[in-house]
Amino acid sequence: MDQKSSPFNNSASTRELRSASLRFVVLSILFANLVFGDGLASFTTHVIVSSVYLIVSVASVAVAVYFPTQKHLGTLFVTLDAALVVVILYEHILASPITQDHALTTSSLVVSFILLNHVALKLERRLIVLFSTIVVLAWVLMLALMAFRHNASTPGTLLTNFFNQDLGLTMSFAFTALAVYLLARDHDRTIRQALRIEEKRMNLSRFFSPGVVADLQTASASLDLERRDAAIMFVDIRDFTSYAETTSARELARVLGEYRHIVAGTVYAYGGTVDKFIGDGVMAVFGQPKPKADDAQRALACALSLTAALGEWRNDNIDRGGPCLDVGIGLHYGTILGGVIESGFHDEFTVIGDAVNVAQRLESLASLLKSPLVVSERMIEEVPRMFGANDWVYTTGVSIPGRKASLNIAYIRRAADLVPPAGYETGDMQTDFQRSSFQSLPATPLVGM
Repeated sequence: MDQKSSPFNNSASTRELRSASLRFVVLSILFANLVFGDGLASFTTHVIVSSVYLIVSVASVAVAVYFPTQKHLGTLFVTLDAALVVVILYEHILASPITQDHALTTSSLVVSFILLNHVALKLERRLIVLFSTIVVLAWVLMLALMAFRHNASTPGTLLTNFFNQDLGLTMSFAFTALAVYLLARDHDRTIRQALRIEEKRMNLSRFFSPGVVADLQTASASLDLERRDAAIMFVDIRDFTSYAETTSARELARVLGEYRHIVAGTVYAYGGTVDKFIGDGVMAVFGQPKPKADDAQRALACALSLTAALGEWRNDNIDRGGPCLDVGIGLHYGTILGGVIESGFHDEFTVIGDAVNVAQRLESLASLLKSPLVVSERMIEEVPRMFGANDWVYTTGVSIPGRKASLNIAYIRRAADLVPPAGYETGDMQTDFQRSSFQSLPATPLVGM
């Protein structure tokens, strides 16, 4: 993930605008000192400081709005903020004439801590270190200079004047700055951890369906093996093996990439999961990892949408001088065993069971029937309103290998515009299974249809 474009970094300018309110609090304090300050020297100093800081504040907000990525400008403003604190502290610590009373004013303390909070809101450790280092070092230096001047007028008071209440306030500021730094460090760690989690999620999403990624990340209980009803879909390109033998690797990768993109995108759009890619075959499940009441409805809607999308893709390939690749889909609804199947080396999150085998056989029947989509009677029973007599051909007593009971099915005839052009060799290679099954396909309607 590009951290420069992440939402965490994009919020930097927002934080700067939010923290600008603290600048205006400081300005209000400075302008209040203009009204209630005493002495010409104090008034003149406050006018200069307030005017400069007003300009700095306006410039800081403008930079945050129009140049949010210019970090060196942010460093400049933090340095100016630290200089402002130093000037305010300097005025009261090194006041003349020298007396024993050089306590800091409330306004100078408030300004220093407010501006520390302002820097903290930027959530950048280097800026916190820069600001606090300038202020603390200058503060200690001024305390030492004050103690030296007192000692010059009254010998023997150097240590007494240095280790006083003001030094305790300096240490309080330093410890507060340390706490702010630690909070910013924890924030950085949280951001990095969030980015790592997002990166892992993106990596997982390259290999698993979006509905599965969250469960994989949290080791959800939905990963446990359990029996449930689900809709199983198999999608396969006809005669792809023959095509792959003669085409270049680059062209083969392009065709497979486009095909998988269409299938996976459509399955995800209808809330299904891609269980696996098997060469040019795709196995999708609706009801994994968690079943929903409309799994069958979404599965059939997805299959119909895929039929149209893959038909358009086939015709586009032909128009570009590419292969004439028909695609068949088999769809069945039944009970599956879904979850993580452990092997000790390579675990697999998948579904198994008779329903999976039936769906695969239906996809094979689609090639025999020259149909883009074949569904089982069980699927029809789940969503009867989605089947129209004019769009479907119903057939009873279909036998499939490995299963004693025959099936009643429905399939869609391939549209006339999907028939390969004259002279185009599709390599029709029927297996023994297809030939034997063809003889058991009476063109009679399903009972009750």
